[in-house]
Amino acid sequence: MMRNYYLGIVLSCTIMNLPAAAQTLSVTGLRTEYQKNPMGIDAAAPRLSWKINSSERNVMQRAYQIRVGTDSAALLTGKSVVWDSGTQQSDASVFLRYAGPALQSNTRYYWQVKVKDNQDHESAWSAVNSWHTGLFNPAEWSAQWITSSMADTLVGPSPIFRKVFSTEGRVKSAVLYITAHGLYEAQLNGKRVGQDHLAPGWTSYEKRLLYQSYDVTGLVKNGQNAIGFTLGDGWYRGYLAFEGKRGFYGKHLSGLVQLVVEYTDGTKKVINSDQSWKYSTGPVRFSDLYNGEVYDAKYEKPGWSTVNYKDADWKNVQVIPAGKEALESSISPLARKHEEFSVVKLIKTPKGETVLDFGQNVVGWVSFKLSGKAGTYIQLEHGEVLDKAGNFYDANLRKAKQHVKYIFKGSGLESYEPHFTYQGFRYVKLTGNIAKIDPSSFKAIAVYSDMDPTGTFKTSNPLLNQLQHNIQWGQKGNFMDVPTDCPQRDERLGWTGDAQVFFRTAAFNMDVAGFFTKWMKDVASDQLANGSVPFVVPNVLGEGAAGSTGWGDVATIIPWNMYVAYGDQQILATQYPSMKSWVDFMTGKSKNDLWNTGFHFGDWLFYHPEDDNDGRAAITDKYLIAQAFYAHSTQLLINSAKVLGKKADEEKYTELLDRIKKAFLKEYITPNGRMVSGSQTAYVLALNFDMLPENLRQQAVDFLVTNIESYGNHLTTGFLGTPYLCHVLTRFGRTDVAYKLLLQETYPSWLYPVKMGATTIWERWDGIKPDGSFQTTGMNSFNHYAYGAIGDWMYRVMAGLDTDESAPGYKKIIISPQPGGKITHAAAQLETLYGLTVSDWKIENGVFKLKVVIPPNTTAKIKLPGAAGTMVTESGTALKNIKALGKISNQGNDIEFNAGSGTYQFEYAIKL
Repeated sequence: MMRNYYLGIVLSCTIMNLPAAAQTLSVTGLRTEYQKNPMGIDAAAPRLSWKINSSERNVMQRAYQIRVGTDSAALLTGKSVVWDSGTQQSDASVFLRYAGPALQSNTRYYWQVKVKDNQDHESAWSAVNSWHTGLFNPAEWSAQWITSSMADTLVGPSPIFRKVFSTEGRVKSAVLYITAHGLYEAQLNGKRVGQDHLAPGWTSYEKRLLYQSYDVTGLVKNGQNAIGFTLGDGWYRGYLAFEGKRGFYGKHLSGLVQLVVEYTDGTKKVINSDQSWKYSTGPVRFSDLYNGEVYDAKYEKPGWSTVNYKDADWKNVQVIPAGKEALESSISPLARKHEEFSVVKLIKTPKGETVLDFGQNVVGWVSFKLSGKAGTYIQLEHGEVLDKAGNFYDANLRKAKQHVKYIFKGSGLESYEPHFTYQGFRYVKLTGNIAKIDPSSFKAIAVYSDMDPTGTFKTSNPLLNQLQHNIQWGQKGNFMDVPTDCPQRDERLGWTGDAQVFFRTAAFNMDVAGFFTKWMKDVASDQLANGSVPFVVPNVLGEGAAGSTGWGDVATIIPWNMYVAYGDQQILATQYPSMKSWVDFMTGKSKNDLWNTGFHFGDWLFYHPEDDNDGRAAITDKYLIAQAFYAHSTQLLINSAKVLGKKADEEKYTELLDRIKKAFLKEYITPNGRMVSGSQTAYVLALNFDMLPENLRQQAVDFLVTNIESYGNHLTTGFLGTPYLCHVLTRFGRTDVAYKLLLQETYPSWLYPVKMGATTIWERWDGIKPDGSFQTTGMNSFNHYAYGAIGDWMYRVMAGLDTDESAPGYKKIIISPQPGGKITHAAAQLETLYGLTVSDWKIENGVFKLKVVIPPNTTAKIKLPGAAGTMVTESGTALKNIKALGKISNQGNDIEFNAGSGTYQFEYAIKL
């Protein structure tokens, strides 16, 4: 700690001695492979990014210099530099590859950067950041897999493992590499290692398994030490999917641990998991992701991971062969604890149940501090809603129990939170031996992948603000290492269709780059040899559960949209073979360029009235949908081939796309221009994916609007049509209809669940019916995220904060708000890779006021709605006199111009 303090003093003095002009420019937000000071990076040439701060407008980077070393103090003075990029004339500030000598495994590298801008300013060197390398070569793993010799019942207590070791010198650093078949929690000298939960996460275990790297220097003592870990069933051996199956990946829980200690004299000691370890069992008597946990406190072993603990009655471990899967360093943020919720109401239901209401449908677990006599227990049963009568309801969980049982040891106030499980819930029913319940003894803890929040959205409409809240919490609850469909019932699988429709919204709300980079590798890993993509990834449903349109298109849609959101060409290059294989699969299933075979989910959960006597159900031909997505994926493959310079593929698939669209017109469009399916989804997909020639598009828009009006300005779309509905209306000049849909408060609509008290997005438009009864128990989650895809339209159109695909990742920004629906205020903020960008508008007394923030090293195209022919000012000055703005042009009733970085305040009179 003192060393870091002195480094700060040196850096501060350096900055203080700079000329005043230079202090207008600084560098911050350093990242390595999207991460801040990451551990275990296994990239041979990691990519470095930074942000620029400046107090001036119209700032662009003109040059940069990076230096890298293995000693932070020396680096500050320019000594012991491993690599110096030299001054590079470039505006690139994201994804700059390390280009020095080959990196060494298990080594910490320090780096900093300085920049020059287009206004002759030069920054100081940034603060020093770092990255730590993982184990590059599989042969560097000297640890062995260890397991217990307990009878393999598949249901039983969690094994705990320990070993005592010694250090023989002054410790410079200590790094723990660890993974498991199952879930693990590690301890060192009685302290928990890291903040991650449900580690090592869920991947396609047969093919690849992630390991984590932890800096444990502060936990290692001179002399004797003790290390240990506990294992839980998790995804590896617990219940998965719908049929009550366990042990999908294996029957034996096992762990792999390698602790590398480096002394100040440069020598190293490696402590491995091997036959010298011992095992026992502890208080976790049962754990399962679906069914909860049983914890018996009388089995606790205080101090079991400390040196002084007596383990004479512990048994010797068994060493087992390594699996066939590849060990890879973790690149995705694991689950961590986040927000805490107190009980908002203690309920005594009509049935006499004692129920805690936490006020928010949350995913995670409940912690508590309670007292009880030895052998007595308390059980927590988790549910999302109360029934119509106000009783606890959990029928929608299907076979999942979501029960947590704690058995007291009788030692006074006892504290507990679960270890190898999680629940989706708002309400908790209490049973057991607790006579009097104090609500303050319980806390609900939100647990989800540790993604930084990046975006905010708010309006003058409280219902829309609650909708945004619900979208965010649907994302938090279902981004649990993989993008699950739901977090509560016996499913919780990585449904590919749900993930692809929600990606754009997800990338506004949070930094999902690492999360989806990791998951898309599993999409490619689990892709079948013929190119078909499974319904769920990791694929636990088998090879037959693959190939549906809209689900398989995750292979093309997410990589392209990641490129758009983050400007990351590497994701395209990595996923390109998978993208191409999926398109080729569809081609192989087509006849005369028409894909009209195989199973498809179609427009999942579209509007379907129960008393459909006059054909009002919004049914869309599944093969029409398949052909539209076939075209869309082909277009995205063409786009990607162009970015990656694959000219031959670009030409080949451009020709294919032309044939796909001609086949669509021949099969699904009548001579008079109507579609064979007249649903909203049919017209939305045809328009959004440019399946119709120009002369038929306006007619299709009219058909779409007429359809919407015939349903009383209600949507009827399902999972595949909903994400594009409002975008299509806006694109073709009917934003007014989009607002009517967005603000509709009766079923089916986005705001109907909000009016019914939802705090997350529902799986069905009418999960709770207007009369208070429920939809089918077989499939009725109250925490999905797919319909939350409307958030993308709210950010990009309503608030007007959008990407420019000609310079993705917000290198060029589009600010184009489109007010409507009597909304008087809408604001979006997004922390991009370049910095904060804002589009914040309001209408007051007939005056339109727009605040825009453009980060340094980017530019924006700004469109002011209804500003043509009006006097527009920026911070009180006529628009034409603002130097940071480009040429102003009229675009119908709007005006448009380019802007450099900075903060702007535009005002003008607007006609509503």
